[in-house]
Amino acid sequence: MSVKKTLQVALAFIGLMVGAGFATGQEVIQYFVSFGVWGLAGALVAGILMITAGAVIINIGSYFLADEHLGVFRSVSAPVVSRFLDITVSLTLLAMGIVMLAGAGSTLEQQFGLPAWIGALIMVVLVMLTGLLDVNKVTNIISAVTPVIFLAVIVAFVYTLMQLPVDLGAMSDLAVQADSPVSPWWFSAINYTCMALMLGVSMSLMIGGNTLDPRDAGRGGLLGGVVYTVLLCMNAFALLVNFDAVGDADVPMLKLFETMHPVASIAMVFVTFVMIYNTTISMFYALGRRVTVNHRKRYVPVFLGICAVGYVVSLVGFGTLMSVVYPVIGYVGMVLVVVMFVWWFRNRSKIREEAGRRTRIRALLTKRGDDSKEFSEYNETQLRGATDDSPVDNEALTGAIETQVKRDLGEGKQKS
Repeated sequence: MSVKKTLQVALAFIGLMVGAGFATGQEVIQYFVSFGVWGLAGALVAGILMITAGAVIINIGSYFLADEHLGVFRSVSAPVVSRFLDITVSLTLLAMGIVMLAGAGSTLEQQFGLPAWIGALIMVVLVMLTGLLDVNKVTNIISAVTPVIFLAVIVAFVYTLMQLPVDLGAMSDLAVQADSPVSPWWFSAINYTCMALMLGVSMSLMIGGNTLDPRDAGRGGLLGGVVYTVLLCMNAFALLVNFDAVGDADVPMLKLFETMHPVASIAMVFVTFVMIYNTTISMFYALGRRVTVNHRKRYVPVFLGICAVGYVVSLVGFGTLMSVVYPVIGYVGMVLVVVMFVWWFRNRSKIREEAGRRTRIRALLTKRGDDSKEFSEYNETQLRGATDDSPVDNEALTGAIETQVKRDLGEGKQKS
C-alpha cells in the first residue's frame, strides 16, 4: 500500500468532484438547499453514493490502466451501451467546460464588474496553456489546488456556526421558494451525484489509470468520497443558514464571503476562480484526449480548437447553462453508474487478482533491474506469464511498472 499515492488519488478525485459549481455554491443551492432542511439529508445521500462510486470507478480505471474512457466503456458494457456512454460523456465534457467558462465570467463580473467575456477569456487562455502538459502534470495540478476549497468551505462553515442561533425554520421556508431542476429531495441528490460522476468519469478513469495498484486507487476513491461528503454537508448547511443573504446571487459562496469582510470576498474570488480552472482543465483535457485517441499528434490543435469553441458558446451565461444542462447530464449519469457498478461487482475478484499480479511483476522487474541480484530464466518465464495473464497490453503494463521501479531504485541509491 502506498499512502502517498492513495492521498494523491484522493485529492485529485475531490478536486474533480468538488468542482467549480461546488465552490460557487450554485449547484448546492439548486440541488440541496432549495429543499430546505431536507436538502441536508439529500447532501448525505449524495455523499454516500459518491463514496462508493468513486472507489469503483477509479478502481476500474487502475485495473485497465486507462488513458481515456472509451476503451474502458467497451470493456465493461455491450457495444451499443459503450457507444452511447462515449458520445454522452464526450458531449458532457464539452457542455461542462462551457458552463465553467461562463462561471469564470460571472465570478469576475459579480466581484469586479468586469464584462463576463473578459473573465471567460482569461480562463480559456489558462486552460489552453495547461492542456499542453501531460496527464501526470495535469493530475498533480488538480491535486495541488484542491486544499484551497477545503479551507474555503471550512471558513464558511465556522463563520456560520458563529452566527448561530438562527431561525433555521424561517431560512428553510425561504430556501424552498428557490427553483430546483429535479425533485423530490432524494431524487435530486441522486441526480446531482450522477451528474457529478458523469462530468468526472473520464478524468477519474485516467487518474485511476495513472495508479498501478488498483488497491491504492480504490482506497483513494473511498477517502476522496468521504472528504467530499463532509465538505458537501458543511457547504449545504452554511448556504442554508445564510440563504437570506446569498440566495439570489449567481455565485452564492462569493456573496457569503462578502458578508464576512471585503478582504474575505477578494480571497474567495481567487478560490472560486481556481476551482473553476480546476474543473475546466479536467473537462477540456479529457475531451481532447478522447477525440484524438487514435491520432495523438493532432491533440494540440484539436484541444485548442475545442477550447475556442467552448469560449464562444460560454457567452450565453452561467445560470442559464447550468439550470438546463445539469439535470439532463444527471439522468444519463444514472445509466453510467449502473453499468460501472454491475461490471465491478461481477469482476471484483479479477481486480484483486490483477493487484496481486502487478505486485509480482514489480518484484520481478525490481530484481531484474538490480545488478546485485541474479535474474534467472525461470524469473523471465514468471514475468512473461504474469504479463500475459494481465488484461492490460504487455508493453504498456511492463513499461509503466518499469518506470516506477527505475524511479524507486534511483531514490534508493540516493538515500544510500
